[in-house]
Amino acid sequence: MPWTIERRHPHVAVVTMNTNKVNAQNPAFFADLHAAFDRLEAEFADCAVVLTGSGAAFSAGLDFDHHFPLFARRSLKEIDAWFDAYRATNLRLFTYPKPTVAAINGHAYAGGLITALDCDHRIAVEGPLQFSLNEVPIGIPMPAVYCEIIKHAIGPRAAFELTLFGQIHDLSAATRLGIVQRTVAPDKLLDAAVAWAALVPPDCCTAYAFSKRALQAAAMAAIDQAARLDRDWLSRGMSDPGSIQAQARRYRELKGREITWPQPV
Repeated sequence: MPWTIERRHPHVAVVTMNTNKVNAQNPAFFADLHAAFDRLEAEFADCAVVLTGSGAAFSAGLDFDHHFPLFARRSLKEIDAWFDAYRATNLRLFTYPKPTVAAINGHAYAGGLITALDCDHRIAVEGPLQFSLNEVPIGIPMPAVYCEIIKHAIGPRAAFELTLFGQIHDLSAATRLGIVQRTVAPDKLLDAAVAWAALVPPDCCTAYAFSKRALQAAAMAAIDQAARLDRDWLSRGMSDPGSIQAQARRYRELKGREITWPQPV
């Protein structure tokens, strides 16, 4: 089912992610994001964007059942091709020239938290939400490109804390770390996000786009440099035997069932 897009204000479109129950990120999720942004550019070109999910999760991050077997096959070419597509998805959202607001309705883990950090502003519902960049403890190297996005969004010190140690943070800690700028009651989430997105009138969007590009210029230059590190090393780190072992261990812990793919000897 395609993501829903609704004009909730004359110049704000609300995009609801609904690829699967927890918006686990896999090729279908990436295709849905691109299809949604194709529609936004064609049918909602005058609109700022509010991105949200449904249920208990904003996004649970990478779909383990798709990605762990991919990494375990240890094909550097296959992993590089996968990451090229994944990188394009995040950069499309990160560089979108209109205002983007993440209306965080639930938990945001790993790649799902990066999706939120891709947005210009983040508002979350009050409650027992969890936030984590837990790639490293799962055995997934954080791509260098995403490290630059994370640093741009929340600053280097918080980026180091979140990325290297992968702790799960509650809403209070997420606010302290700059992940979330504002919290609201659940029934106020979309109204608050739409109101923030609507702060920029349509005739000011050219000014917004230029200013956003200027603010991101240093990050984009760093992203271009980081791309070489990802090309040279990332697929090897993803498919390292120790990484694959850690991925299998975490799969058993988090999913409560045995893996179904072979491990490297």
